[in-house]
Amino acid sequence: MRYVVTGGAGFIGSHLSLALALAGHHVTIIDDLSSGRMAYISDLLPNPRVSFIQDTVQDFSSLLEYFQNADGVFHQAAMVSVPRSIDHPLSSHEVTLTGTLNVLLAARDTGVKKVVHASSAAVYGNLPGLPKKEDMAADPLSPYAVAKYAGERYCRIFSTLYGVQTASLRYFNVYGPRQDPRSDYAAVIPRFIDRLRNGKPPLIYGDGGQTRDFVYVKDVVRANIQVMESGSQGVFNIASGRETSVKDLAVLLMDLFGAKGEPLYCPERPGEVRRSLADISLAADAFGFRPEFTLEQGLSDTIALTQ
Repeated sequence: MRYVVTGGAGFIGSHLSLALALAGHHVTIIDDLSSGRMAYISDLLPNPRVSFIQDTVQDFSSLLEYFQNADGVFHQAAMVSVPRSIDHPLSSHEVTLTGTLNVLLAARDTGVKKVVHASSAAVYGNLPGLPKKEDMAADPLSPYAVAKYAGERYCRIFSTLYGVQTASLRYFNVYGPRQDPRSDYAAVIPRFIDRLRNGKPPLIYGDGGQTRDFVYVKDVVRANIQVMESGSQGVFNIASGRETSVKDLAVLLMDLFGAKGEPLYCPERPGEVRRSLADISLAADAFGFRPEFTLEQGLSDTIALTQ
């Protein structure tokens, strides 16, 4: 098959591009390298079935060229941070939402059969009720979350009106190699690993009782490929289906590093979601998604593959 991966040099996109190439598919990677890195895909480029284009999904006319003869598009490109979207709402809109509309229009106009859209658990906001199910109300609380939710609605409209098959995957807390711990907007796991690797204890904001549903990047990649190859359309949670506190995460990582002592605690950050947990039964029933990695396995893998 011929696939396009937007944001294919980024954290999740590069892992997805690798899996597709290893499966023997033709892969066109599109990335403007604003957050992606050539180092993440450099080993793929000697493969004659893999090509890289440095460009943005904001350029609709170029997408029309890149999507010619593609069977499917994995749309991973976005402004990748909630805090960054709050600091730069216009850029967030242009990259994440206008970019998604451009991808859908180009897919429609070039006859692409299916678009798999990377959405986010951020669309749920802070509304009560766990585990989160896809039919629950959305309450996006940031420009990033608004753009992801609107992107889901665009996907639905393009399926209904134009016949482009679409699936939106609501990622929960994805982790794995290639997450940047030094970014101002870095996720908790790469920050913890970076501190432990440098002989420092994990730094926890608040009491550590806040929970997250952590899912390993290889499970997320498999979900993308499974839904692309299936006839399934709609919105699906992609997570582990397990709730882990930030304190328990810190303790587990300290054990894996053989570190002594206790985590350091700082004042709680305002606006943080207290608990997060996904119901993943819809994805399991629709296209057979079941996480293969436990948190300990995924963290061990991440530590081994992170420099």
